[in-house]
Amino acid sequence: MAKVAFIGLGVMGYPMAGHLARAGHSVTVYNRSGDKAEAWLDEYAGTDSTGGTDSTGGTGEQEFFVAPTPAGAAADADFVFACVGADKDVEAICTGDEGAFSSMAEGAVFVDHTTASADCARQMAAAAAKHGIGFIDAPVSGGEAGAVNGVLTVMCGGDPAHFAAAAPIMEAYGKTVKLLGGSGAGQLAKMVNQICIAGVVQGLAEALHFAMEAGLDAKAVVEVISKGAAQSWQMDNRAETMIDGKFDFGFAVDWMRKDLGIVLAEAERMGITLPVTGQVDEFYAEVQEMGGNRNDTSSLIRRFRE
Repeated sequence: MAKVAFIGLGVMGYPMAGHLARAGHSVTVYNRSGDKAEAWLDEYAGTDSTGGTDSTGGTGEQEFFVAPTPAGAAADADFVFACVGADKDVEAICTGDEGAFSSMAEGAVFVDHTTASADCARQMAAAAAKHGIGFIDAPVSGGEAGAVNGVLTVMCGGDPAHFAAAAPIMEAYGKTVKLLGGSGAGQLAKMVNQICIAGVVQGLAEALHFAMEAGLDAKAVVEVISKGAAQSWQMDNRAETMIDGKFDFGFAVDWMRKDLGIVLAEAERMGITLPVTGQVDEFYAEVQEMGGNRNDTSSLIRRFRE
């Protein structure tokens, strides 16, 4: 088992770090809000996995700690994982004052699960290399439920040797963990993912609105069409809640708009247009104006039903 650190215990990071603990790894955590880190420690220290000790480390095979800084968390870790908010947060925890890179041992690997820009990934990979450490950009898909259940899809970019070392550790919470190219490729793949989701959710919202306005039993219609070519993960998991007007199921509109902003900026840099993605981003802005900032992404239907 490895010595690992996890930086960022938000909706995704908290359960992901928990899966590392359950897998038997020694885990040190850091979170900007210390209370969240202490709560994680209370929940997972002494967990019934391989070994298990208290927060002071003890003498058992598995140890748990809370660190006061990213550098403190990363010291002596074989692998450092992170899941924070945006580019500026990644830069701060990696290369800022008390950043992780300053204390990581040569040969250690930093794995960033944040959804950030491809440029950020490339810059952090270059900075890591100067310290003799590896960097993998590894954004995830699957939402809060995927993190809790340990079945995330992890899209990776970076050096194959660094990936090969880190991939078995990521399998604690990743159902699919795949290297897709060099530094930045993971972030670009996540952009592809978000483009697909935006179009599918908008199509589903329009379809359900059409069904209800036509006087059909929308749930019955979904039961039928979900067995054919219209089937999607969004239909299977969100159609019924969309019909019921319930939007408290994970990935929030604010987060989706952040991601789509990254997508659209990258498309502009590439000199290509994404008309549907741009339109859906504007629709999400309308949902925000309706007070739906923390609604999940299926709340696009609110534009039709309210």
